[in-house]
Amino acid sequence: QVQLVESGGGLVQTGGSLRLSCAASGRTFSSYAMGWFRQAPGKEREFVASINWNGGSKYYADSVKGRFTISRDNAKNTVYLQMNSLKPEDTAVYYCATDEKTYTPWEFTNWGTRFHDYWGQGTQVTVSS
Repeated sequence: QVQLVESGGGLVQTGGSLRLSCAASGRTFSSYAMGWFRQAPGKEREFVASINWNGGSKYYADSVKGRFTISRDNAKNTVYLQMNSLKPEDTAVYYCATDEKTYTPWEFTNWGTRFHDYWGQGTQVTVSS
């Protein structure tokens, strides 16, 4: 079993920045791709960003591209989401996710659309206007 715990959310004004962290514990594998999703009230959960096992490949939703940066530190079993130039529409609960699967480079391009085995509890991000 893999446990994921998000942290770093909070309240920030438009244009501000936050850095989210997702710490993994329990059974972990360096080959795991990881990523972030978010869900706003009354909205469907949406993909935000993903990163492959060694950080060499990254994908972002169009809505956050150029503003958010995903990174990972495998030695610390942690993935990060640096969020800059935040907008009110970024307000949501942010979840990190991973699964017990090895992704080929082609498969990883679709990581954001796949079912994932492990999810964190979420961390609230609120951007005020």
